[in-house]
Amino acid sequence: MRDINTIIQVREKCYRCYRPLSSCMCSHVRPVSTETKFVILMHPKEFKKTKNGTGHLTHLSLPNSELYIDVDFTDHAAVNAIIGDEGNRCYLLYPGKESIYLNEHPLNNHDKRAVIFLIDSTWPCSVKILRLSKNLQMLPRLSFTHTKRSQFQIKEQPEEYCLSTIESTLSVLELLNQHGTERIAQEALEMFLEPFWAMVAYQLQCASSKEESVRFKPKEAKD
Repeated sequence: MRDINTIIQVREKCYRCYRPLSSCMCSHVRPVSTETKFVILMHPKEFKKTKNGTGHLTHLSLPNSELYIDVDFTDHAAVNAIIGDEGNRCYLLYPGKESIYLNEHPLNNHDKRAVIFLIDSTWPCSVKILRLSKNLQMLPRLSFTHTKRSQFQIKEQPEEYCLSTIESTLSVLELLNQHGTERIAQEALEMFLEPFWAMVAYQLQCASSKEESVRFKPKEAKD
């Protein structure tokens, strides 16, 4: 039986990474400074995924980022303030026929600050956010292709090459680096996913322990 201190720690939450204190990932975060501003738009359902969400880890890893939770951002004051700021050149990371293909084209910001909006949710919820959010529909879109396979072993991805929010963000940072929009040290890029790796390792360990517990659970004696 677990002692009371362990039980309390499991129930308490870290209000930085929004995970249980027993599995807080804050110590693994390696913040990366960027010229580009990132705005993470999180669906409420994603906010409730305290055990395997990567939106909060992405936000903590990018000091020049903001995070907002909603479904319809049409009248969201903070989001509209960012979009309406004449000093910003805003983009939405979302596939589309006329999207800017980051693998080949650098961002042309005309001396403005680049702001990239990221939708943090499942694909169906992302579609809903974009359908409802009229302000996001007006933004030029960014897209990229890659040959990476998600390392999110504790979560089944809808398609073979789908990435989590933090993995997608790393891909964007790498491409921005290639085009000279960012000048992030290679070591920083290599360590960007450390909190993600730690989270996956922790979840796999928990799953393994649970399986072992079930496998070796003593059978109840028959009368």
